[in-house]
Amino acid sequence: MENLSPEAKQLIDLIDKKEKLVAMLAPSFVVVFEPMQVIGMLKRIGFKYVIEVARGAEETNKQLLALMKLHPDKRYITNPCPTVVRTIRNRFPQLIGYLAPIDSPMVATAKITAKKYPGFKKVFIGPCALKKLEAKEDYPELDILSITYKDLQDIFAAKNFTAEEKDKKAKFDISAEDTRLYPISGGLAQSSGVIKKFTDPEYDVISGPELVAKTLQEFLNKPELKVLDILNCDGGCINGPGIVSADSLDRRRQKVINYWKN
Repeated sequence: MENLSPEAKQLIDLIDKKEKLVAMLAPSFVVVFEPMQVIGMLKRIGFKYVIEVARGAEETNKQLLALMKLHPDKRYITNPCPTVVRTIRNRFPQLIGYLAPIDSPMVATAKITAKKYPGFKKVFIGPCALKKLEAKEDYPELDILSITYKDLQDIFAAKNFTAEEKDKKAKFDISAEDTRLYPISGGLAQSSGVIKKFTDPEYDVISGPELVAKTLQEFLNKPELKVLDILNCDGGCINGPGIVSADSLDRRRQKVINYWKN
């Protein structure tokens, strides 16, 4: 227990107290877990409902497309990545006004959860440690407990909780399919249709800390660039710090693509 993160300890406490819990599972979960099996495990350990954050990503896409239709002359930097958001706030404050004023998939899913399951504690489970800061600092009113996949694995280990055959039959209570590509670099651009709506100079897909910094430095000098789909981790969220995996980046990407296709 002493090696658990504060958030993991908090979740164990909520589970032990039999609080009403909803899990919001980020679409990169297939990199670490068996797709349906982890849903069954979450429900057995204490979650009443399990929601696919890909559903919230649908709302993110809708909001972005609506903005672009309403303000066709404006330029946008996408905001699902909390590291990019904080990089802009801290290092490139001149770009804050270009951050798309829309809900990230986590936030959009939390709002869906609040309407569908009022009175339930929302627990986001994903690959990103900085989602903890996004939840606490940016959206405290949504009351989201954010943990990483590593946190969840640590919780399973601390409770000696293992998979059972019946877990594979579990299903999401709320799901989405087209946005399951979100954790791959360019997933937003592809699933939203931005790739089809714009020419190459009008949108860009970026991932990796070095490219992120370079692209943000050059953003103001590229007025033709309308939409910047940007994620801090190399390859996207499939390479987040909350993921413990020996798989190569290509293998991780393929797992997400396979899940999306199926």
